[in-house]
Amino acid sequence: MLRSGARVPRGWRWGALGLAALVAASAGDAEARSHRHSLRAAPASESSEPAYASIVVDANSGTVMQSTNADSLRHPASLTKIMTLYLLFERLEAGKIKMSTEMSVSPHAAVQAPSKLGLKPGETIPVETAIRAIVTKSANDVAVIVAEALGGTEEDFAKLMTAKARALGMAHTTYRNASGLPDDGQITTAHDMAVLGRAIQDRFPQYYKYFSTRTFEFRGRTVRNHNHLLGSVDGVDGIKTGYIHESGFNIVTSVRRNNRHIIAVVFGGHTAEARDARVRSLIDNNINIASAKRTAPLVVEGWENAVAQAKAAEPSKEKVAAATPAPALSAAETNPLVGSTDPIKPNAVKTFTVQPGAVRSASLSPLPSATRKWMPVPAGANSAAITTVTTVKSEPAMPQMPAPAAVATEPQAKEPRPTEVASAGAAVPVATAEPAPATSGKARGDWMIQVGAFDTQTEAIERLTTVQTGFKALLGQANPFTEKLAKGDKTMYRARFAGLDRDQAETACKNLKRSEIPCMLLKN
Repeated sequence: MLRSGARVPRGWRWGALGLAALVAASAGDAEARSHRHSLRAAPASESSEPAYASIVVDANSGTVMQSTNADSLRHPASLTKIMTLYLLFERLEAGKIKMSTEMSVSPHAAVQAPSKLGLKPGETIPVETAIRAIVTKSANDVAVIVAEALGGTEEDFAKLMTAKARALGMAHTTYRNASGLPDDGQITTAHDMAVLGRAIQDRFPQYYKYFSTRTFEFRGRTVRNHNHLLGSVDGVDGIKTGYIHESGFNIVTSVRRNNRHIIAVVFGGHTAEARDARVRSLIDNNINIASAKRTAPLVVEGWENAVAQAKAAEPSKEKVAAATPAPALSAAETNPLVGSTDPIKPNAVKTFTVQPGAVRSASLSPLPSATRKWMPVPAGANSAAITTVTTVKSEPAMPQMPAPAAVATEPQAKEPRPTEVASAGAAVPVATAEPAPATSGKARGDWMIQVGAFDTQTEAIERLTTVQTGFKALLGQANPFTEKLAKGDKTMYRARFAGLDRDQAETACKNLKRSEIPCMLLKN
């Protein structure tokens, strides 16, 4: 309920801060207005399109399942209001304010650019109504009302927001205002927004429910949430959308299905529809391979330091374990159930480049008139050892590699040697070594599967790691690799597993498809 001229508790009133000189051309996070205009707006030129960034985090395990430019600086737009509400929830939990507490509307708050409720100076608004207005309408005037109520001035409140971001481990986030309206100094990253999206749920489960609000009534009219994924995508329970011209259409979303929980963040959507379509794709590609068991610590202040300290203590534990003979494992222990979250020791992932048309038939012979050059991928590409194999046209500089048929009968070498097998018009790298005993369960077949094709090598490697972890009973002993395929100026990275027999490959694909993970069966 709003009351014109209502009195508020002492200590909650501040003098008018004066009218802010706002230019309509930099109208800011007009989420509702921008959404309405996005359908009919002319496409932006390539140079003016906002930069894209995204990340998907498994909230149960803390694993990053997908990332693109996740640590690149972006403007948060109305995603800023997640932190505004975080600080408000803190005050509520501490009992310093109540849901019924009335907050005053200052002249500074009243003149904020849309989207807003259109409140007038001197009016008041209760805390609970403010929460609903921020979550649904993304009201900029209400965000400033909260900032002034909690921090005295919006500027001082922004300093509190930045300090809280640092405490949560959001190292690249700086706030200058409470709403997300344009400010060159207000920056964040997709990674930091994922941290905040997890933290506000872990810290305030009793208040997080407000982010699932689809509509609320205000002055006789229905206000609808700008997050159109609510109610249309199974399992989406929040949390916030945003838009300014400099950042495009953004979103932080949370999805829960069958005990699985992921946080997906997207920056740089050209329209709200394009942003939502991208988020749907990220959800579909990752939710079914996320962990069903919570193992990650709660994301609260100082959680990153606690995790780092725990990891620092691990080496000494490993040394103790190494000195103790390991007991024999049962068959059940060496072959965990499908979907198990127990860690596995991943195989090294290899990447090689394929030029379309270089192989004209599915011959098992080595590639003619080409040399193989093994080159390391730049540091940071993946935690596992990764090797890039590039096939280049040149004069033979080393002996011809043997065909796969000869590899099986070769005596054991001191170090594994790479070879290449032509398959379905592409070359597949296989690390050769002495075959393990049949009882080891090591995959040694001549079949392989493809579990996706991606724009970046990082995404392909992440898919391989996630799939091998989630389906370790089927693929724990398979050989993961990525294949770089260039078609003109377009480059793709295929994510594949080799070293399977036909039954293993068919069973793996069958189970992957049941979990809505794409899978293609191929023979070397």
